[in-house]
Amino acid sequence: MAAITRSPRPDWLKVRLPTGDNYFRLRGIMRDKGLHTVCEEARCPNVAECWGQGTATFMILGDVCTRSCGFCAVKTGLPQLLDQDEPARVADAVEAMELRHVVITSVNRDELPDGGSAIFARTIEAVRERMPDTTIEVLIPDFKGSRSALETVVRARPEILNHNIETVPRLYKIVRPGASFRQSVELLKRAKQMTASIVSKTGMMLGLGETLDEVEVVMRELVDEARVDAFTLGQYLQPTRDHLPVERFVHPDEFRELAQLGREFGFRHVEAGPLVRSSYHAANQVP
Repeated sequence: MAAITRSPRPDWLKVRLPTGDNYFRLRGIMRDKGLHTVCEEARCPNVAECWGQGTATFMILGDVCTRSCGFCAVKTGLPQLLDQDEPARVADAVEAMELRHVVITSVNRDELPDGGSAIFARTIEAVRERMPDTTIEVLIPDFKGSRSALETVVRARPEILNHNIETVPRLYKIVRPGASFRQSVELLKRAKQMTASIVSKTGMMLGLGETLDEVEVVMRELVDEARVDAFTLGQYLQPTRDHLPVERFVHPDEFRELAQLGREFGFRHVEAGPLVRSSYHAANQVP
């Protein structure tokens, strides 16, 4: 995957603007509950489609991250006070939106001893109490490698535990400063060791300068060592001029080839395409 001269977005990356009655209804619910969504904070290209279908990814622990990753549009700065009522408000919104599958993610909160894992667990429990038939996916940070923090989340029994690898090891210093590829693989591996029935999931972005060989090596490691079940693969899109540039736009045919390769390697479910993001078609990944 050699880098090419940067150019305007190709036709297959055209995204429609968020619109529609259901989109505005969901946005209204979020505002009424004082909640954040990664759909908006991270400028997800699928917000129109997902919100139009009545699904959304909640972002807990505030909207300011203690890390500054080169790809992410979420605000970086000093941590905020924890909102102890947030789990109940998320459950209220899930009920109001009548979701059959909910995704809960967060900013990094490296200043907290537990990384925010207790709030994750309380949010899972609140949603399950209010909406027992709703399946739950969590997209968690690495908790700085804390085994006890991971155990706190796993004990709350989400159906899917997701932690994104994001890129290949060689690019970590510029893409995920403060994170470790080995630590992230170990987190995914530990999750399956703690509860074999949990669906483990991870995802990567393409277009940051990685090679095809590097992507294949990572995919094999995720299956063989970490026993990851579900894998997402999408195109990196530069959110602002202050973020890392796009080195290459990957054609949809290449995504299809990588998806087939992933299935051959042993992933139970693969979502791959230019506009695929971590939570895209998430409900389809529940057994």
